[in-house]
Amino acid sequence: MAKFPENFLWGASSSAFQIEGAWDEDGKGKTVADYNSFKRSHLQADSKVASDFYHRYQEDIKLMKELGLKIYRFSISWARIIPDGDGEINQKGIDFYNKVIDCLIEHGIMPVVTLYHFDLPYALVEKYNGWEARDCVYAFERYAKVCFQAFGDRVKYWQVHNEQNLMIRVDERMNINESDPWKADKIRAQMDYHMFVAHALAVNACHELVQDGKVGPAVSSTCTYPSTNKPEDVWAAKMNDWFKTNYCLDMHYTGEYPGYYMRYLEERNIVPIMEEGDKALLKSAKMDYIALNYYRTLSVSYLPVDEQNPIGSRVFPTNQVDFDQYGYFKHDKNPHLEASEYGAQIDPMGLRMVLNEYYQRYRLPLIVTENGLGTADVLTEDKKVHDDYRIDYLRDHIQACALAIEDGVELFGYSPWAVMDILSSHQGFKKRYGFIYIDRDDHDLKNLERIKKDSYDWYKHVIETNGGAL
Repeated sequence: MAKFPENFLWGASSSAFQIEGAWDEDGKGKTVADYNSFKRSHLQADSKVASDFYHRYQEDIKLMKELGLKIYRFSISWARIIPDGDGEINQKGIDFYNKVIDCLIEHGIMPVVTLYHFDLPYALVEKYNGWEARDCVYAFERYAKVCFQAFGDRVKYWQVHNEQNLMIRVDERMNINESDPWKADKIRAQMDYHMFVAHALAVNACHELVQDGKVGPAVSSTCTYPSTNKPEDVWAAKMNDWFKTNYCLDMHYTGEYPGYYMRYLEERNIVPIMEEGDKALLKSAKMDYIALNYYRTLSVSYLPVDEQNPIGSRVFPTNQVDFDQYGYFKHDKNPHLEASEYGAQIDPMGLRMVLNEYYQRYRLPLIVTENGLGTADVLTEDKKVHDDYRIDYLRDHIQACALAIEDGVELFGYSPWAVMDILSSHQGFKKRYGFIYIDRDDHDLKNLERIKKDSYDWYKHVIETNGGAL
């Protein structure tokens, strides 16, 4: 039987642009996420309505209460608080999040807040090309302080950036439009560095402004297996983990790039511009915990350089997230794992491994802030969703959490993705993750009715029994 601490924080997660809707209501500005969703609006749903949480938050929080959630992990939209990113504060935006936070607390649910989840105010792209400019760092620091001052009396757990380590690999999310790979990587490296500086400023501001505040990053975790036991492939697997996640956590923890990553930046001639005083700042910002998002594992082999492809140059075989890198790694399919219909290989053991890896490496408390199965659920004629496949997925991953706790990992919460069906960046409402079905299609809003799936009742029982009902 799975065993969890008495005070274990069972929750569920979402993000602003994927759930709120009301994309330009009450003074909110356009975001990069809005801009990108509108480009695909002829093919799928966009962020204009999403799940309509903005207008239905009271109804939705009642459903969260009935589910038994101890925490709700959600993000604040920067452009709802400061529509152009660095200008006037929008009081109506602050009012909305105050109402959400108060409603959660009234229903006995602890708010856990992410400051930035893929939705940079688009005005900052137009002014500075976003994170490429140092101005964006200080705009973010100001925004973070506004949030800490407005909500910090009630919100004690904060995440700064959601999946910086993954976000930086997706040109669309970073608004990188450079066709030359070297120039694109140079811009990417500078943006990544500026986000590290912004993270440090926000961590220090949280500790200064929020009494008993806890703050840290939410990373996209990476667990990679070697495709063979050849030493080169074993090394490639380690490098894939290090390049895609561990370098980021190391930067947050130590305040400086690890040696292998600095060597890569130098090999590619893309070392970012660093200002005097940055090193001390980065070292001063101490994260209190690590939030991690986990969906899959990867398998790689060594990719040697050749005449056309120097060391460190990259190739994107299917998508930008799983890039191959010459002199380091090449992705392969793992024949020992099944995959979801969207290609993510399902591997609960990998979750146990990353929890152990990060705890042994950093000795900081951990919380899982995303983990789930995205698929095309079917609503029956009698308005039921029989998602046994999701129950199986979550059961196996929760058991992996229990085993990690037995291993000695200090895991204090599990908040899967997602509390309800929300807008998927590239699959709209075809790809559903939620415990609650939102009755809408990509281009037909229907009535947006909230319908409990079978997984809702199952997870409710898991929470009631503190994991004993797995």
